[in-house]
Amino acid sequence: MARKKKTIGIFTWIVLLSLVGGFGLLSWWNWANMPYSTSGNTEKITIISGTTAGQLAEELQERHLIRSAWVFKFLARERQEDFKLYVGDYQLAPGMSPREMIDRLIGRSVASDTNLVTIPEGYTTKQIVELLVQKGIGSKEEYMKVVTEDEFSYSFLKDAPKGVHRLEGYLFPNTYDIPVTTTPHAVIDLLLRQFEKELTSEVQNQLTAMKLTVAQWVTLASLIEKEAVKEADRPLISSVLMNRLKINQPLQIDATIQFLLETPKANLSYDDLQIPSPYNTYLHSGFPPGPIASPGHASLQAVLNPAQTEFRYYVAKKDGYHVFAKTYAEHLKNVKEYQ
Repeated sequence: MARKKKTIGIFTWIVLLSLVGGFGLLSWWNWANMPYSTSGNTEKITIISGTTAGQLAEELQERHLIRSAWVFKFLARERQEDFKLYVGDYQLAPGMSPREMIDRLIGRSVASDTNLVTIPEGYTTKQIVELLVQKGIGSKEEYMKVVTEDEFSYSFLKDAPKGVHRLEGYLFPNTYDIPVTTTPHAVIDLLLRQFEKELTSEVQNQLTAMKLTVAQWVTLASLIEKEAVKEADRPLISSVLMNRLKINQPLQIDATIQFLLETPKANLSYDDLQIPSPYNTYLHSGFPPGPIASPGHASLQAVLNPAQTEFRYYVAKKDGYHVFAKTYAEHLKNVKEYQ
């Protein structure tokens, strides 16, 4: 009988310890899911390309914005496909729970005093302004004044053309968390500052080696951005542009004609190709006066790393990819086959 009592006693202790441990784990889980504190200032968190949820979690814990990096990573993994880190600046506060922060990061629950604004690659200055106005951040009149008149100290703007296209190409496409009280000048400066991050010393050295100015780099990237649909085509289109520039052959980019039109067309006419403008790359050789849209990182890199080809022509297929050719005869054959 004594041995039986001892066995029961051991079993009872195991049950009690399991209950205590489970209760302790549950208490810790609840504690880790709470805001770090009820006080503290909002802090700017900058997410750069390639940042992982794990790296972000560690930074948030180090900056005393969350209690547990492990819990944040677990909650992020729980969101699966919903959780995607968008490059940009975010405002997070220690008074937010980990779930609220994740909601902010994926745009599910943006605080009433901020707007999560995603500027797509290939947007023009006009389209960017329209998007910002739609988001309730400033008026069109205010933005146009900033774009055409305000001073910015960035060196890459020193030779920018006057007028409405002055900042064309330099308002970097990205996802931004912008307080609705932000002034139009500050918003535009934020976009310009994001572009400046692309202009690293390494990039500047590459441009020098390629004998390209910053304006020419961004201009070519904007053409690639508007022409390329598939990622794999970017360096190939870049090679076509480079090859044409070498022999002073007109670039003949349809996107530059669309840039001149009030409303884009599905198909350009012969008359459209005769529009008298320095942006008309059918009538004029060399570079157009400036960028025609805001290129993203991939298009900027495609200019710096063009494919090594002898291609001088390309035509779009129905699947979004392009077919490339060395000669005009080959190009005409491709046009007939794919269009």
